[in-house]
Amino acid sequence: MGIGFIIMQIGNTELDEVCERAIAPAVEACGLKPRRVDKHNEGGLLKSEIIKFIQDAEIIVADLTNERPNCYLEVGFAMGIDKFRNIILTAKEDHNPTSPNHVKGGPRIHFDLSGYDILFWSPEKIEDFQSELTKRIKRRRLIISSATPRSPWDIEWIQLERDKAILGLRQSGFEGFMEIRFAVDHPKPQFLQKSLLESGEKAEIKSFGWPIAVTLEREDCRPRPRSSGIVAEISIPEDKIYDYWAIQRNGDFYLLQSLFEDWRTKPGTFIFYDTRIVRVTEALLYCARLYSNLGIDRSTRVNFAVRHGGLSGRRMSSTTSGFFRDGATAAENTIDEETSFPLEEIESNLVGIVKRLLASLFVVFNFTELPDSVYENTVSKFAQGIVV
Repeated sequence: MGIGFIIMQIGNTELDEVCERAIAPAVEACGLKPRRVDKHNEGGLLKSEIIKFIQDAEIIVADLTNERPNCYLEVGFAMGIDKFRNIILTAKEDHNPTSPNHVKGGPRIHFDLSGYDILFWSPEKIEDFQSELTKRIKRRRLIISSATPRSPWDIEWIQLERDKAILGLRQSGFEGFMEIRFAVDHPKPQFLQKSLLESGEKAEIKSFGWPIAVTLEREDCRPRPRSSGIVAEISIPEDKIYDYWAIQRNGDFYLLQSLFEDWRTKPGTFIFYDTRIVRVTEALLYCARLYSNLGIDRSTRVNFAVRHGGLSGRRMSSTTSGFFRDGATAAENTIDEETSFPLEEIESNLVGIVKRLLASLFVVFNFTELPDSVYENTVSKFAQGIVV
């Protein structure tokens, strides 16, 4: 059952009665669970509880009676994460400046929201208010359910970051790359740049030696804040390294980096299947840690994509003497694979997700299909901090 979150002044006897007699019953009549932060919190920080209710709610009934700043702030937050269609605004009838009962200089709807459709209620007509609110909730749910699903990908942002990264990669003398991008479904949260940086630093996994989304202290390499989030570009040609990553304020992540294989061998020569498994495994674990640090719920759906480029003419090999088809050469230059899963599945099905993201890469090397044991062995060792 979905949630109907109720925003209103807390501790007001009249509003408590309106909620009990009209708002909560209307929400329940539409098949939703009415929730109010003062009655249904789980003992966490109040601010975090409110944010989670707003993010999870299918419908938000926001009563603006008595001009409470926190109510306007919560409505503004909901709008900021693109949940305006989910909001139904209500207020006491005398807050309407056009009402004959409005007292000049008395409480009213603030100018910012005065132009929106607001359902006004009267203490003498609570049953009528409940009836009309029920109809509005049902209509709004119908509109939301019939709307075309929105893509979780911010295509414009991805393309902007990709263009910058590809330019930097080529200026550094490379053609081969791995690109990682991941994003949660709508509605998306919003974070401050400092929180993104701190959460990203804590999420780094240092087993490989050059972490996904590495943060360096060098002035020319350190992460930079931008209005859209944070970004880092690292170009060290003498070490055969190019790395570009960005995190948007809504948690969307983008990374493009040169291939480790081009540091170990002559650029453009090999793809090491075990290195590819390790890097994608690390990216998935980084995703899980980053979103956990940001407080994103484990049941949230994550969209994850891996793209490899500069493949044509490379041969499949490995960093060890394990399984590989010697001489299998790529006939395709770019491979892009995408999947989605609940965030918690990274922990429970890590090997399966890695295989979904990489099988299409390996198959272009003369139909190579790695045994499940190769995925399982490489992934489990990396998860234990062992890099072969």
